[in-house]
Amino acid sequence: MRKSRSVPMAAAVAALAWQLVQASGAAAQDFGDARLGEAYAATVCAACHAVRAGETVSPRQRVATFDTIANTPGMTGTALAAWLQTSHREMPNLIIALADRDNLIAYIVSLKAR
Repeated sequence: MRKSRSVPMAAAVAALAWQLVQASGAAAQDFGDARLGEAYAATVCAACHAVRAGETVSPRQRVATFDTIANTPGMTGTALAAWLQTSHREMPNLIIALADRDNLIAYIVSLKAR
């Protein structure tokens, strides 16, 4: 039986972000508190993702770092919100409280290189 190749998460996020921007004309949207999002990421997301600025390798092989996600072309808070509310084969179906989700998005967006 042939194994299917999974699309790298960063590429999938980029494709989703581009579709959302094209469909809605959305620019940036204000989200939560990046400091609280960083704390949430360190406790919930760090088992799989490298969540701190400058980290280049995630704990789980082939899982995108938050830096990579943040710097994916076309990545916006709106795209991240859609991604976090959509079921994905590569990611557990997490139920994230709205405030935590907004804080997490604010943190990831804060990692975008300027």
